[in-house]
Amino acid sequence: MNISVIGTGYVGLVAGTCFAETGNDVICVDIAEEKVRKLQQGIITIFEPGLEVLFKRNLKEGRLNFTTDLAEAVAKTDVIFLALPTPPDEDGSADLKYVLGAASDIGKLMTGYKVLVDKSTVPVGTAEKVRAAVAKELASRNVDVEFDVVSNPEFLREGVAVDDFLKPERVVIGSSSERATAVMKELYEPFVRQGNPIIVMDEKSAELTKYAANSMLALKISFMNEIANLCERTGANVDMIRRGIGTDSRIGNRFLFAGVGYGGSCFPKDVQALVKTSGDFGYDFKILKAVEKVNDLQKLSLVPRIESHFGGSVKGKKIAVWGLAFKPNTDDVREAPALVMIDELLKRGATVSAYDPEAMPNVRRTHEGKITFAERDYDALTDADALVIATEWNEFRNPNFEVMQKLMRGKAIFDGRNIFDPAKMNALGFEYFSIGR
Repeated sequence: MNISVIGTGYVGLVAGTCFAETGNDVICVDIAEEKVRKLQQGIITIFEPGLEVLFKRNLKEGRLNFTTDLAEAVAKTDVIFLALPTPPDEDGSADLKYVLGAASDIGKLMTGYKVLVDKSTVPVGTAEKVRAAVAKELASRNVDVEFDVVSNPEFLREGVAVDDFLKPERVVIGSSSERATAVMKELYEPFVRQGNPIIVMDEKSAELTKYAANSMLALKISFMNEIANLCERTGANVDMIRRGIGTDSRIGNRFLFAGVGYGGSCFPKDVQALVKTSGDFGYDFKILKAVEKVNDLQKLSLVPRIESHFGGSVKGKKIAVWGLAFKPNTDDVREAPALVMIDELLKRGATVSAYDPEAMPNVRRTHEGKITFAERDYDALTDADALVIATEWNEFRNPNFEVMQKLMRGKAIFDGRNIFDPAKMNALGFEYFSIGR
């Protein structure tokens, strides 16, 4: 098929590359000229394991192309994916100006049948708004062109997005058009050859499915963090509880790890947007409001413990931080718990030396001059009074503890991701603090 993807951010670049990998001709469109120039030259603009190999192969073979010319893309393609940002407004609602702006622009350019696909995470009713935006432009041109609008939410996990796209657990297609549904099924058939389902539903249900999925996962995380906080008061061990409930098939064993909260581009924004959407329809989504509140508090949960360890103040203390990304295997720092902790520690008078394998360039944009960025993980530890682990990168799991002890001035480790064994750490002579254990 001839496909265009509007937007070359995280979702757009992964989707465009993976569609090209199955033989489709793909044109990716972006208004950022410098970004498009880099992509045309084979310079990938995001970090995602496994993506660069596919990106360069399909670029070389001519199936993957990049342009700033929307008119070219609309003229040459039959299926147009909208993979544009939907940032939260101040009231928590998803800002649709980029999605609806692109829909209007497409309506000004269409001359034949197109399938417009909402790939962005959008609130209930967006497909109708996209349809209206296109129809308005067609009417103003006094032309009668058929088109369909489909909701096709993505369920990509940063760090394993390529596998998630190439081997999806399910594909959700929201469409009331048999013609558009047939196009979408044909497009996705190569990805579900092992029998995973393509689930067809109405557009509104598809839009809400994405929000419901992310909100459910956020709920599990916040629930386990509440259990962890209770464990610290009762003497129970949250790891044992996780194993005890995770073997129950009704619950499952994923998203049950306690820590310093969730972040990223999806969970915080989607929970917030679903709360706002519920309010717009006259429903008070009380449990999701609690999920948000718990997560906000959890991001700061280690700070009082660090202060208490130092006698009530961190003023003048040097705190090393391992991990800045909101999760491992990504450079995404949006809503990252590490940055919330760092800002609070700085506010209370501490100095911070940080290391992350991938995310430091992104953090430099906001924290250059405020904190020190280390070239290696051990470099961050020099003369540190304490270490905070904020992201569970694999390279942090088996460090040389003797080297750590020699470099650090203090022996306190505040493990926000529970990557070490408490008994082992205490035996090694560290003052070790974790979550719910």
